[in-house]
Amino acid sequence: MTLAAGTGTESFPLAWEHRPSESAIAEARREEILANPGFGKHFTDHMVAIDWTLEDGWYDARVQPYGPLLLDPAASVLHYAQEIFEGLKAYRHDDGSVWTFRPEKNAERFQRSARRLALPELSTDDFLESLRRLVAVDNDWVPSGEDTSLYLRPFMIANESFLGVRAAQKVGYYVIASPAGAYFSGGVKPVSIWLSTTYTRAGRGGTGAAKCGGNYAASLLPQQEAAENGCAQVLFLDAETGTHIEELGGMNIFFVHKDNRVVTPELTGSILEGVTRDSIIQLVRDRGYEVEERAVSVEDWRAGVESGDITEVFACGTAAVITPIAELKTSEFSIGSADAEAGELTMSIREELTDIQYGRRDDRHNWLYRLDA
Repeated sequence: MTLAAGTGTESFPLAWEHRPSESAIAEARREEILANPGFGKHFTDHMVAIDWTLEDGWYDARVQPYGPLLLDPAASVLHYAQEIFEGLKAYRHDDGSVWTFRPEKNAERFQRSARRLALPELSTDDFLESLRRLVAVDNDWVPSGEDTSLYLRPFMIANESFLGVRAAQKVGYYVIASPAGAYFSGGVKPVSIWLSTTYTRAGRGGTGAAKCGGNYAASLLPQQEAAENGCAQVLFLDAETGTHIEELGGMNIFFVHKDNRVVTPELTGSILEGVTRDSIIQLVRDRGYEVEERAVSVEDWRAGVESGDITEVFACGTAAVITPIAELKTSEFSIGSADAEAGELTMSIREELTDIQYGRRDDRHNWLYRLDA
């Protein structure tokens, strides 16, 4: 048994109810959407919802029709941003089965995020069951095209109607799903990224290690600045010294050295611990590379490229998996070249990781989790 957060009582397995949609999208229209889904534009017929109160813990677990949430204007999430979310994918394998990738890691990060935002923790079993329940009902929404998937978005919001500044005593957990097309429709191409020297994503002791909306909201203005300078993403430095690389707006970063070392910024509490990041570390170690998790400065990057010691740079995250980085741009200088080609290890690790996710390669670390069984 586990304890329900904030109740001091035992949390028993949830009883689930299915409330089918009476306005499901017609099959022909669904197939039209799946042929070209884009990302985050279309949503499946159903969603998961579970309620929580301080007195009762988690209760009323249900799969219900996808639709708007009814929120009081005084709901805590609207005023104090007490919310968290996750992102993971469901993959259709060649035999028609549906799997996801290391969802227990997402569940653990969701729990860490909940602790940081003073929200109740949902057990790993209930997190996984919520994914299974939704995919069971909306299985036909999992696309089968090359590099397509069903993006799953679990999230938790404080929906208590109360304007006092304290942790909410009423919360809602939800899962929605959206079919996703190939992230790189024209093939994987190296990108230029912009170094933000004015803004930081998070500071020590803040919410940088939690997956919460406030972190992403803070990145939107510098992301606009990046786009204005012809860059696909923004890179943030540490808030304390302004010299050490942390992460992109929504991705972790890696540096490949010519002596079979792979370096990535260490987790200091202000960097989000990515599931893809952790998986890449394991895969490159499997190949005999030495992995260093340590502080990396902009000057380290510049000197490494100029000397030839750093041969490849890439970013990683759930949506894009692995993105080659060609160039870092600032208002004063640039590192690398906009026309650089993707690195050999970058593309090889990307292929290995996606092959595992789609069932095309042996899952020797038992990372896959079947959702439709």
